[in-house]
Amino acid sequence: MSIPESEQPMVTITNVKVDVFDWETPNWRVGSGMRFGGRNQLSVVSVETDAGVTGNAFLSRPQYNAQALIDMLKPRVIGKNPQDIGRIWADCYKQNRGVSTAAIGAIDIALWDINGKLADQPIHRLLGTCKDEVPVYSSTAWWETPEEYVQEALEFQSDGWIAHKLHPHGEPKADIKICQAVREAVGDEMILMLDSMWSYQYEDAVRVGRAIEDLDYYWYEDPLVEEDLYSYVKLHQKLDIPIMSTEYAPGRYYGMTQWITQYATDILRGDVAVTGGITPLVRLCHLAEGFQMKCEIHHGGNSLNNVANLHVTMAVPNCEFFEYFPATGGFLYGLVEDIDMSGGTVSAPTKPGLGFEIDWDLIKNKHIATLE
Repeated sequence: MSIPESEQPMVTITNVKVDVFDWETPNWRVGSGMRFGGRNQLSVVSVETDAGVTGNAFLSRPQYNAQALIDMLKPRVIGKNPQDIGRIWADCYKQNRGVSTAAIGAIDIALWDINGKLADQPIHRLLGTCKDEVPVYSSTAWWETPEEYVQEALEFQSDGWIAHKLHPHGEPKADIKICQAVREAVGDEMILMLDSMWSYQYEDAVRVGRAIEDLDYYWYEDPLVEEDLYSYVKLHQKLDIPIMSTEYAPGRYYGMTQWITQYATDILRGDVAVTGGITPLVRLCHLAEGFQMKCEIHHGGNSLNNVANLHVTMAVPNCEFFEYFPATGGFLYGLVEDIDMSGGTVSAPTKPGLGFEIDWDLIKNKHIATLE
């Protein structure tokens, strides 16, 4: 016999803190000029409750994001019931002009982690599990030559991976040559995607799109900047290859309707950091599903965000793949064991909450500061 809700003990959030620690990795980049690695910082957000259950999330770039989380979001969640996730997220999102969606997302992920632990279930069970495993696609960093792109693709193909995404140089002619070289090397069996990372003007986007159509690429991601909705509509009319955009589209979840109704994209895009948590990412996937569209979930920018993305991937029917970016492993940091992607597939987590153990010894050894 279940206990009536009115008689169940209420759980209350008692504290929110951010532990900042060193994150040093080799330098790497992608074609749009974005650079990563070197000596950086990562942080773990802890939302504590009077039930002795704590929820966690990783927050990247804490030097920009953490203080605003403490100043603007912590006062809005202290004393609240962590099971009121929708109410808390809506209240936090009202602060999006002063605090990043990544910080809002970290609070939301931690709340879902709490609720999974309280229910003794993985988060995807609370959301409604749709599948047990999905294929992973290896997603490249920047390489100098087509031969290096070819070598990487062949290595993953030999390990049994079925899909591979290119981030080339952001220069149309060079990008076409790279796409041609990789297709020729892997043959017709491997699924290939192109992510141009907002590099082209409309005319070059058409030229590259037509070239990769002929090469049977699976999707064409972010050829134009998201502000150029007008040109996306034109591009969608010109090409047959599925276009995927909206990763950083203005308005995040609330800006998606115009992309659908104006026929500007075939596939929606989001992740827990950019979209602002598990709560809006699930809504984004369901919005796409209502139009019989896919919503392919982007990488999360750190290991624990990728775990949160994985739970959503398993809880929706219209996300086909899991992204491993960069395929060199540059974001694998801070967990005792990371997501197992051997053989090019990934399985649904089985432990309560996020279900992955944070490497607290590493955080203690690399500790910089605690904000609370």
